[in-house]
Amino acid sequence: MKNPLTTLRQLFAVVVLATITLTQAIAGTPITRDDGVTVINLDEYNGYFAAHETVAGLKAGEYEFVITNKSDKLVGFQIQDLETKSNLDMFPLEPGEKRISRVTIGKEGVRYRCPINPTPWYDLDVIK
Repeated sequence: MKNPLTTLRQLFAVVVLATITLTQAIAGTPITRDDGVTVINLDEYNGYFAAHETVAGLKAGEYEFVITNKSDKLVGFQIQDLETKSNLDMFPLEPGEKRISRVTIGKEGVRYRCPINPTPWYDLDVIK
């Protein structure tokens, strides 16, 4: 027969692990504000972007991309409609600068890149 204290410790460990796992899963989910705008935070480095939130499974709608230049030189942000390749927004960012790009994403999706410090296109094409 197991010691009740051992069983209680094991149960506590399971609850703690479940809480940590749930917290990590939620942390990477984009937030949609009361006004219906979903916020995606992007850090731009020398040659690549890093997203704070998951960009998989986005829905059509209004988005604000918050871009922060984490490099030590001038970079840029360009976002296009994935189907028509028309520019939705484009601007430069000085080192340490943060700017917001508010765009409407349709079911066709969007793509973004840095046109100054060439990066590959990042396609967001899994729009539901």
